[in-house]
Amino acid sequence: MPQFDPAIFSPLLVWLVVTFVALYVLMSKFALPKVANIIDQRSERIEGNLAKAEQLKSEAAAVLAAYEKAIADAKAQAQAELAKSAAAVAADTARRETEFAARLAEQTKSAEGRIKAAQAEAMAQVKSIATDLAAGIAAKLTGASADQAAASAAVESAIKER
Repeated sequence: MPQFDPAIFSPLLVWLVVTFVALYVLMSKFALPKVANIIDQRSERIEGNLAKAEQLKSEAAAVLAAYEKAIADAKAQAQAELAKSAAAVAADTARRETEFAARLAEQTKSAEGRIKAAQAEAMAQVKSIATDLAAGIAAKLTGASADQAAASAAVESAIKER
């Protein structure tokens, strides 16, 4: 192999240095500035995207907070409306119950009056029937006609005993 021949080793080193310096100069003057420029542009774009993402994140957090506040306000308003409706229903129910109780008391009083009237009428009829029956029984037992006044007095005393 010619590379390992010591006679041509020094010219190879010279050409190696010349080639290295030439490539270094070419790279540092032309290729590396373009690469550095591209890297800088990419880092600026990345930083811009990160800043924009942070801004969007903060906007999203603000929108989320506004949404949660709106939901909480809506729930509170719904609870207030529900409580208001429940109070209105309770008041209406109480009013209807009061009206019903008054109507029921009136009907009960009316019915009691009718019952007392019917009871008084029945008692009057019972007294009349009992008086006629007592006079008839007394007439059949004694054979003589009985006095209606005496029979009425006897029925009255029997009713009072009961």
